Amino acid sequence: MTKNKPILIGITGGIGSGKSTVARIFSILGIPIYYADDRAKWLMENNENLIAGIKAAFGEESFFENGKLNRKFLSTEVFGSPEKTKIINNLVHPAVKKDFEAWSSSQNAPYVLKEAALLFETGSYKELDKIITVTSPIKVRINRVLMRDPHRSEEQIHAIIDQQMPDEEKTSNSDFIIKNTDNKLLIPQVLKLHESLLKLV
Repeated sequence: MTKNKPILIGITGGIGSGKSTVARIFSILGIPIYYADDRAKWLMENNENLIAGIKAAFGEESFFENGKLNRKFLSTEVFGSPEKTKIINNLVHPAVKKDFEAWSSSQNAPYVLKEAALLFETGSYKELDKIITVTSPIKVRINRVLMRDPHRSEEQIHAIIDQQMPDEEKTSNSDFIIKNTDNKLLIPQVLKLHESLLKLV
């Protein structure tokens, strides 16, 4: 008897929106979570084809002698260059796609979540069955990131937000919205959505 393939759900949101917190609540409910951004970092140091592609595009100095990615060098190379950003994305995202497919097919769950900051921007939303977007007011998001990442300035956070798709555009292309505001509790929203997703199975 072949097991049913889980429904593939994407969860996204801008920096500081709280998408990782929402994903953790789903995880407590027993739903497997694929953290695409963390996995991409792992693949960049462990996937031989991806490593070779990065070295070919950006040079041997992209990696330290111990095999670790030289993130500072690569960030400097890519920052502010749409062409180089496209090159690195075209290397990383196919590797993440393949990795996610292998991971999701091995999961024994009614549905799985793929958590990614740039779900729409990279086009990977097209490979998923449903999309959840987590929203939060800009001011709240900036304050959260300042507390979480003290090394970032407010200007840097604004620059990241400006590079990401606006919430209005994300929500108009999403199937479900979770509002992460001070006056809207997260857990009841996630529980209600969890019940809705189980009905899709």
